[in-house]
Amino acid sequence: MAESDEKGAFQADIPANAVEAALRSVEKVSRKAGEPGAEEEAEVAVEVEGGAPAADAGALAGEVESLKAQLELSTAKGRDTLEKLKEEHERRLRAAADLDNYKKRAAREREEVQRFGIERLVKDLLPVLDNLDRALAAAAADDPLADGVRLVRASLEQALAKHGVTGFSALGQKFDPAVHEALMQVPTGEAPPGTVVLEHARGFKLNDRLVRPAMVGVAVEPPPAP
Repeated sequence: MAESDEKGAFQADIPANAVEAALRSVEKVSRKAGEPGAEEEAEVAVEVEGGAPAADAGALAGEVESLKAQLELSTAKGRDTLEKLKEEHERRLRAAADLDNYKKRAAREREEVQRFGIERLVKDLLPVLDNLDRALAAAAADDPLADGVRLVRASLEQALAKHGVTGFSALGQKFDPAVHEALMQVPTGEAPPGTVVLEHARGFKLNDRLVRPAMVGVAVEPPPAP
């Protein structure tokens, strides 16, 4: 019998202080479990721990929406700014084109003034030249005053030529309404119809611009003999 007791027995050498610590821990847990509100604190702890990720996800979604709104606002402002820049660029291009056109027009007008500014003066002087021509045509060949009139006429024509005034004759030419002014028709068989056979006054140009057409008589077919 003693032999069997020795075979079924289990012996272990456990320190006494370890056993005491284990007992104190069990008692502490038992007391906390029996206290009121212990389960609620545990549930609240679990709920807080479980709700933290949900709160983080909501905050992240709100931040994403805020960033989207800011991006859309920035894009809209960027489009508005781009449109304003395009309008300003086009306005400046139009202003530059207008200024360039104005400069060209001013240059043309300045050139016109330089070349044709004396046109009215020339028109006033041409009748004087015509009268000198008529005086020479009416003067006798041996008239001593005719030489002086010729000198005056030559001086006046030279002065006009310095400013681009040139005269031209139409005698013997085909009538051209662009540079000739017909004062009369001359029935004649000595020249083809439409030919200038008489010239009452020469024509004049100022720098290739017609100042006065030539005053002429134009040949026409003579009437049939009776």
